[in-house]
Amino acid sequence: MTDLGYKPFDCDNHYYESHDAFTRHVPKHMRPRCVQWAEIEGRKYHVVGGKVSRAVTNPTWDPIAKPGAISDFLRGNPNKLKPEELLSDPEPLPDCYINRDARIKVLDEQGLEAMWLFPTLGVLYEELLKHDIEAVRTQFRAFNRWLDEDWGCNYQNRIFASPYISLADVDFACEELEWALKQGARTVCMRPSAVWTKDGPLSPSHPKFDPFWARVNEAGITVVVHASDSGYTTHGYVDDGFSTGGSNAFSSWAPNIKHFNIERAAYDFLVTLCYEKLFERFPNLRIASIENGAEFLPDLVRKLKQSRDRMDTMGYYKEDPVELFKRHVWINPFWEDDVYEVEEIMGADRVIFGSDWPHIEGMPTPLDYVPELSKFDDAKKKRILRDNVRELNELKPL
Repeated sequence: MTDLGYKPFDCDNHYYESHDAFTRHVPKHMRPRCVQWAEIEGRKYHVVGGKVSRAVTNPTWDPIAKPGAISDFLRGNPNKLKPEELLSDPEPLPDCYINRDARIKVLDEQGLEAMWLFPTLGVLYEELLKHDIEAVRTQFRAFNRWLDEDWGCNYQNRIFASPYISLADVDFACEELEWALKQGARTVCMRPSAVWTKDGPLSPSHPKFDPFWARVNEAGITVVVHASDSGYTTHGYVDDGFSTGGSNAFSSWAPNIKHFNIERAAYDFLVTLCYEKLFERFPNLRIASIENGAEFLPDLVRKLKQSRDRMDTMGYYKEDPVELFKRHVWINPFWEDDVYEVEEIMGADRVIFGSDWPHIEGMPTPLDYVPELSKFDDAKKKRILRDNVRELNELKPL
């Protein structure tokens, strides 16, 4: 274990959903429109809104690939292993992936002070339900109730599970936000995507959603924009959809533009909040971009500068959109991103450490990330590894 003299706060941990996570609180008459189980050729799958989801090969999670199984592959595959070799040693499902008391013990073993906790599949299913707004409301209200029962929005002041919010119905979003605040939630999460409403898709910063953002602004709770199925099309270059299946004639491991969808979605979401002046309207908002990477940052800032300069004579922006972005947005880079570039753009007080543990794309243990910060002085390391997330974890009400 790395001895830092303090325990880091991990902004990106995950649970694996229990067998009844999506069904426990869904009324019987709504189940065919939400998430159900089906067995196909001896393997269990989720059926979401009447469609079989193949987002993962085994949604029962047992056995499960080990944390960080493909981390070396993402860094350039120095050992020159084939993908199937990287995933050839699964383990029985550890209790800490589904049980909060077991997870507390792991936090101690890993040397972590606390963590934010996010879904594995829960961030993928709004896309499959988006054309049925009643199903979206029903499914995610039920999912959040399961989350609070099994994990708690604030468990022992160390595990902070994040309720999932959909803006598809703004009244519903406000109700879920109020519920989350009453449960002691310190964050709520949503997907980086346009919002599908009864009036069609709208930008997340459309004035229609101002009642939600106004309450977030008043309560001072952090909104996490977490990597999800954002519904991005590849325009036929490879198969669409969030799936472990192959892409046209090539394997799912082959290079293709689908692998950029997460960063494209985050870029579009975040720059739109700035273009539509959400932070001018609600100056107490704090947005944390989690598991979306950071390679889009230089171009996003360049685009904001161009927009600022072009619109200067029209008086469109009351404040510099670049400075507003840096004031209101925190970035969790992928571990393989250039964290020094991110710090140069955003400042050390806007970079946050998240391990993605126990997913295969993260690192084997969370503090394996510490050497990636070796060029920073101790003060910057501490901000990135602990203090920034600590501050975001505290409500900052008006």
